Amino acid sequence: MALLQILHYPDPRLHTVAQPVTTVDDTLRRLIADMAETMYAAPGIGLAATQVNHHVRLIVVDVSETKDNLLVFINPEVIWSDGLETMEEGCLSVPGIYDKVQRAERIRVRALNAQGQPFEMDADGLLAVCIQHEIDHLNGKVFVEYLSRLKQDRIRQKLKKQQRENM
Repeated sequence: MALLQILHYPDPRLHTVAQPVTTVDDTLRRLIADMAETMYAAPGIGLAATQVNHHVRLIVVDVSETKDNLLVFINPEVIWSDGLETMEEGCLSVPGIYDKVQRAERIRVRALNAQGQPFEMDADGLLAVCIQHEIDHLNGKVFVEYLSRLKQDRIRQKLKKQQRENM
């Protein structure tokens, strides 16, 4: 396994729409393992392949406190949603930035697992938010794009300043 480089906003590659996975094989399972290792090391609770510059429809999620409940979603799609919930979100691609985003409170997602088997799962609360957040990445959208233009500009300025200080 290997740690992967996480792209940081406003990197234009974060706006690439991911392509469907056509083959679930050992190469994809290696990517899943590398993404999981990267997510846990960051540390984070979700990671989309887009964030590590692999533009395929794949996300990994683990919202458990013990970090031992890895969920893998290949070609995920929300097939049902209900309610609205506002929750503070952060993102490994937008380090140090947190803000409130409104999303569906409950969802049903359809995907393939790491063995290529189809499944459906109902999710609510933090898990539902995390899945929707990661699917947004696959669609080329970063959570800060839900915020006002003013907030987006401030975030870009803050991140550019952080990058200059880290050089």
